[in-house]
Amino acid sequence: MEDAIGTPQHRPPSTAGPEYPREETIERSFDRIVGEGRPRLQRLWPDMLATGTVAGLEVGFGVLVLIITTKTTGSLALGGLAFSIGFIGLRLGHSELFTEGFLVPVTVVAAGEARVRDLMRLWVWTLVGNLGGGWLMALLIDTAFPSLRRQEILIGSYYVLSGVNMRSLALGILAGGAITLMTRMHSGTDSEMAKLLASVSMAFLIAGARLFHSVLDSILVFCALNTFHAPFGYLAWARFFGWAIVGNLAGGLGLTTLLRLVRSRRRLIDHRAANHLPPVPKTAAALLTKRGN
Repeated sequence: MEDAIGTPQHRPPSTAGPEYPREETIERSFDRIVGEGRPRLQRLWPDMLATGTVAGLEVGFGVLVLIITTKTTGSLALGGLAFSIGFIGLRLGHSELFTEGFLVPVTVVAAGEARVRDLMRLWVWTLVGNLGGGWLMALLIDTAFPSLRRQEILIGSYYVLSGVNMRSLALGILAGGAITLMTRMHSGTDSEMAKLLASVSMAFLIAGARLFHSVLDSILVFCALNTFHAPFGYLAWARFFGWAIVGNLAGGLGLTTLLRLVRSRRRLIDHRAANHLPPVPKTAAALLTKRGN
């Protein structure tokens, strides 16, 4: 990983003058994000689909221990901590959730190393894989553990029946910001132990605080739906899912990714210059010009 980041392709020279202060830690972190993100956006769609499906399966194991723990202890906090096994699996298994595709891939596109359609392709196939793998795990959980069905309905109903309102939107924004912060922490250190600690912490926060995470919560809802006794159907899930996606995108892109790009804008300009691109995309420049007038 470090070798790839250290190549001239991923470590372009600075376009700023000698008087501009260089922040090596920030710059290396940005270069690491670009170096890690380029191959992800260049995968073939079967690879993206498979990676997303594996992630859905791995998060499903976290869902299983979350349900068991909350049923046994009655504690949401302990359930959230138990769920962290799912995020540990994601980290060590190198699989990918849709919501992990905000900071890194968007940065790669902004740096001129990939196209917007590459980003859209990654998002679509990863999300399809996440939901497919999660639905399969939910079916297996329902079949293997019929004693958990009442708890599954209780948990799944909380999310779907929360409604489309500002509270549920805020919970979705917080979840998107939290998981993108986890990605940011991963890119900010070379320590695998620190990365695992970040994964555990964010898993505990998202599951324990019942933030609205589109993929995680959908798997919990699928568990309830597969019992055939849930007080809602797939249409209600789709409404919840769409609203959660809106919140996750707003939180992941607005709370973390955009601010990160602003913070690293000098290095972003360096990468765009190396790819023979203007400092600001033409569409954004046109918009800024119109506003200026």
